Amino acid sequence: MKIGNILSMLTIHIMLVATSCSSPSGGGNPEKSALLSFIDANGKKTPVITKEEWFQKRIQILEDMQKGMGNLPATLALPDFDLHFTDSLRGNNYKRYSINFLVAEMERVTAYLYIPNRKDTMKRIPAMLALHETDSLGKGSVDGQGANVNLAYAKELAQRGYIVIAPDYPGFGGTQTYDFENDRYASGTMKGIFNHMRCVDLLQSMPMVDPDHIGVIGHSLGGHNSIFVGAFDTRLKVVVSSCGWTGFGYYNIGDELARKYGGRLGPWAQERYMPLLREKYDLDSDKIPFDFNGMISAIAPRVFFSNSPENDSNFDVKGVQYIVEEILPVYHLLGVPDNLHVYYPECKHDFPVEIRTKAYTLIDDVLRPALADLQTREIQ
Repeated sequence: MKIGNILSMLTIHIMLVATSCSSPSGGGNPEKSALLSFIDANGKKTPVITKEEWFQKRIQILEDMQKGMGNLPATLALPDFDLHFTDSLRGNNYKRYSINFLVAEMERVTAYLYIPNRKDTMKRIPAMLALHETDSLGKGSVDGQGANVNLAYAKELAQRGYIVIAPDYPGFGGTQTYDFENDRYASGTMKGIFNHMRCVDLLQSMPMVDPDHIGVIGHSLGGHNSIFVGAFDTRLKVVVSSCGWTGFGYYNIGDELARKYGGRLGPWAQERYMPLLREKYDLDSDKIPFDFNGMISAIAPRVFFSNSPENDSNFDVKGVQYIVEEILPVYHLLGVPDNLHVYYPECKHDFPVEIRTKAYTLIDDVLRPALADLQTREIQ
């Protein structure tokens, strides 16, 4: 059955625009498009037939990501969190704490931690990691302190009864003086991934959190960082990305900004993101060894939700449509095509309430049904 026919059968679960999507001008990298093939033990390119072979492919995708992001630091034998609470604020059905904690020696993260009001304090509840957009406010953006009221998803999820952690991405909010040049990471992106995985560690360490029911949500900068951490961290059971991605070959910033950043993909190569894309790969999408088709596929079989507006001027919707057609067979191979959800609202770079509501409903479906089985699980 053709992929287009498969897609038409899934419109209940995946809202797709009924237009064909060709590869970007200049061609794409066929190696990056061949998701259902992997390099076997003999170094030979081999079709992916079984689920076991897919998970070998998944390891190779993560290895390719690290070629452009730098290596993920060791996640074992890490120091205690040394968690500090600096202030608190009572909200509607929750309490918000300003915190900072140790993620590695001499490395602290600033964040908001939301604790919902609960009648039964002996039951564990699900949690969410909320990642902010490119806003100097950092975590304040997802608290509703910014200009866009549609980005207060950390606060809104807390109001829905989730424990939420909203960290500052390096260089934003409480970390605006972060020194990228002298840290131990090859990219700000990998620093972000490590920080966000440590946020999951912190959530799992909290006796009130159900450690098996944690997800991640983000818009724009937070949207692609949700994908990045979701690819590496399988503890995240649902990944929500709003206005966060398109294929590198479709990324569009306009001629003026392209000149400012030294190339169409220049913004991706800023010091706080992935400078290796310039230094190693010349900002050439055909040379970069990874793309969003592989990174999102690495999230499978877990649930992935994308808000990809038709009029997003940066993240071209055609690239999203093209990649969705590439990754859907992976979800079919793993037997979970219903775990891929993509919406194309008629708006610009935004997270409108109707799409946010769909995302929250999906988060509830993934993280809350298990609560019925946890009613007898008490905090140890």
